[in-house]
Amino acid sequence: MPPPAWKADIDVTTSDLDRVLTGCRTAAAHWGSLSFGERERQLRRWANELARSRADVIATVREETGKPQADAELELLVGLEHLTWSARHAGRTLRPRRVSPGILAAEHQARVERRPLGVVGVIGPWNYPVLTPLGVLAGALAAGNTVVFKPSEYTTETGRALVEAFDRANPESADVLRLLPGGAEAGEALCRAGVDKVAFTGSTRTGQAVMAACADTLTPVVLECGGNDALIVAEDADVRAAARAAAWGAFSNAGQTCAGVERIYVVQSVGEQFLAALTAELAPVRAGHHYGRLTTPQQEKVVRVHVEDAAANGGRFLVGGPESFRGPGLVDPVVLTDVPEDRPAVQEETFGPVVVVRLVRDLDEGIARANAVPQALGAAVFSRSADPSVARRLRAGMVSVNGILTFAGVPGLPFGGNGASGFGRVHGREGLMEFTSAQAVTARRLHLTGSGLTRLRSPWWKHRALRALIRLRHGRD
Repeated sequence: MPPPAWKADIDVTTSDLDRVLTGCRTAAAHWGSLSFGERERQLRRWANELARSRADVIATVREETGKPQADAELELLVGLEHLTWSARHAGRTLRPRRVSPGILAAEHQARVERRPLGVVGVIGPWNYPVLTPLGVLAGALAAGNTVVFKPSEYTTETGRALVEAFDRANPESADVLRLLPGGAEAGEALCRAGVDKVAFTGSTRTGQAVMAACADTLTPVVLECGGNDALIVAEDADVRAAARAAAWGAFSNAGQTCAGVERIYVVQSVGEQFLAALTAELAPVRAGHHYGRLTTPQQEKVVRVHVEDAAANGGRFLVGGPESFRGPGLVDPVVLTDVPEDRPAVQEETFGPVVVVRLVRDLDEGIARANAVPQALGAAVFSRSADPSVARRLRAGMVSVNGILTFAGVPGLPFGGNGASGFGRVHGREGLMEFTSAQAVTARRLHLTGSGLTRLRSPWWKHRALRALIRLRHGRD
């Protein structure tokens, strides 16, 4: 497996951004005027081009992130599913919707239209440099916007591959999707450039900086700021299935998954059985073989600090330990128990191959502890009864029951969280609507006597009619 391509910031000048933004603004009028069917055809050609060039795309992802082959292939597949879903459903989701005009405007027709915003700025992450941007880009483009896309500086070439594939597939749509390479300074410049919306995926701290920069121009934002997601194992769970799912959710992609598994709460009656199953599941697992490397050196430092702090404050190693850190980016699985709930490994997103397990009295305690962190992105519950009320009680934007991250693979479901995990949604109908504005329209179709209610020189009966309507529709004196 190739090592991750750890890079320094790439400089971007004001003239670079101006040139990119000017191109997108010019192209917005044409792209927004196309029918949904015409945009769908172009987005499908883009998906076909990415599929044809999959070997090169996957090789670039692996070079920049250190992912295994299978992980990069799965990421591309799920990303293409989201792309084609948005292309196919945009017309049905965003078409004009008739609204009852009510009694006061009975002579009018009323409708809601969804209008493209114009130019959307998309700031992508490094952990899933194909899947995450494609889900956002697809919604913005299918809704009729053009896009300035700034990938992470650690995965610039993957971002370039996405944009160049669009250009090869649709040479007639120049400047509809433009690349803005660069690091934090480029992202800040994009936020202050006056685009019509910014969609950001990354850490909570950077999300706060994005929101502050966008505030100067009142640029609306959709923020997906990661999570500290919990898995709850109920007393009636299929324990072996829960352990297999926990291992994948916590350690796939080296734990660098915003909606993965960072905390596990297991009801005591099945605690020993679950811990034994999880230990057995992870016994042969090694970084560099079963999952990839940590993509950035900064992230390895965070992981090490969280693990050392947990161990120094009473945490016990169930799997792994200091020896799990085997070299730059290579960290074998670490499972900790008995970590106090106020430690960073519990309260903060570790974003690495580390998971904390705690035994709880019952399901109620598990739910309470799952909800007791600032982030509220995703969650999972294993329970044979699959009581729907459990999902409703979890303060999370997404919940999988008897599965892990299943919601992320369903293109029609919205993706996003609450609290410190951000706000707004991408994917699905809600994701398409994020990249439009609602326009209310009325049009007169009849001329009724009652129209005198909205004239300055009203007929003599106006006040009497108004009093009668109030009594009739909203209660008598």
